[in-house]
Amino acid sequence: MRFIILIGPPGAGKGTQAKMLEQSLGLPQVSTGDLFRYNLKNETELGKLARTYMDRGALVPDEVTVAMVKDRLGQADAANGAILDGFPRTQAQADALDQLLLQLGGHITVVPNIVVDGEELVARLFKRAQIEGRADDTEETIRHRMHVYEEQTKPLLDYYRQRGLVVNVNGQQDIEAVQQELRRIIEQAS
Repeated sequence: MRFIILIGPPGAGKGTQAKMLEQSLGLPQVSTGDLFRYNLKNETELGKLARTYMDRGALVPDEVTVAMVKDRLGQADAANGAILDGFPRTQAQADALDQLLLQLGGHITVVPNIVVDGEELVARLFKRAQIEGRADDTEETIRHRMHVYEEQTKPLLDYYRQRGLVVNVNGQQDIEAVQQELRRIIEQAS
């Protein structure tokens, strides 16, 4: 089982690239955002548990997020691995993923880091907010999300770099050029 972890700041294009990789690699995209939406909409036990935190305005604990990922990776289409998009976000989630992969007999093949300039990210997120009608994506919330990424997720690059897994990808290229670079990196790592 091979697992690819896409890392990059909000607006770097992880979701778009993961969907394209899903088609070309035959591995499912596992997005924590999608998992939360699915579990909340279908009122699964994990969704109900997550809602108790969200209704109080609290962050959903790592244990709940990890349980959703574990459940998803146990499904048949993930038997050969998956493309992880938005997970792990913290060191605690990375540690939990390591334990989960030990149980599943899988391993992380490569951690592509999609690199995009900060002001380019803000512009992309504003554009996405307008296209998708996301009224909550104000400049303040966008900058806050970027700050959270810098504080909590970016340190994971050092964690995975020490294991020789991180490869930087220029995310400022057009979408297809980024995709080609990602496929080349994944092919070399396999």
